[in-house]
Amino acid sequence: MKDSVGLLTDRREAGRRLARKLAGYAGREDTIVLGLPRGGVVVAFEVAKALDAPLDVFLVRKLGAPGQEELAVGAIASGGLRLLNEDVVRALGLTEGQIEAIAARERALLEHREQLYRGHSKPLELAGKVVIVVDDGLATGASMRTAVRSIKSVRPARVVVAVPVAPLETCADLRREVDETVCLTTPEPFYAIGSWYLDFPQTSDEEVVELLEMAKSFGQGGATRTVGEESR
Repeated sequence: MKDSVGLLTDRREAGRRLARKLAGYAGREDTIVLGLPRGGVVVAFEVAKALDAPLDVFLVRKLGAPGQEELAVGAIASGGLRLLNEDVVRALGLTEGQIEAIAARERALLEHREQLYRGHSKPLELAGKVVIVVDDGLATGASMRTAVRSIKSVRPARVVVAVPVAPLETCADLRREVDETVCLTTPEPFYAIGSWYLDFPQTSDEEVVELLEMAKSFGQGGATRTVGEESR
């Protein structure tokens, strides 16, 4: 059993710690924070609040193999990008028609969730911006890589990946794809993401919607706490 010393308290505390590592982006008009649902939005909220940067949600959906939903054939992301794991596709002998059927189902779920989270608000414009992409932790990093590649397709000025916990190898792999990677802790052996938090409850859709609503003033002088100040 791991000692609790050094573990993250919860997603909120993890976000505040990440914000201190990202202090150089505070108050800049060209910075946007994106959270990967659902838990990543909780972390991203604290980052955006401390940096006084606009917050938005960015969705990624895994494409599960027929009858083996945990086996990823690929993924789709906000903006319509589809990435495939060609090795898995070949091993399973999947046709383009089968892949498109899987993608269509997941695309509908992605669009439904975007509507749920964002309502009628349009996604933030990312072109030419510094985009900080936040999750509550990474294992393989597959979803984050899909998000990053989709974001890069719209030509942001800079892409930063920020996570509280991830394997060292995953962080190293991501550094080859983005301009900057901030990983608070890279424990080995890794176990599961939740094992590095003292409190790691499931995040609800309602909480995501509430945080995005609360964040609408961010980037307009609406942040209430400076970088480095602890909550009380």
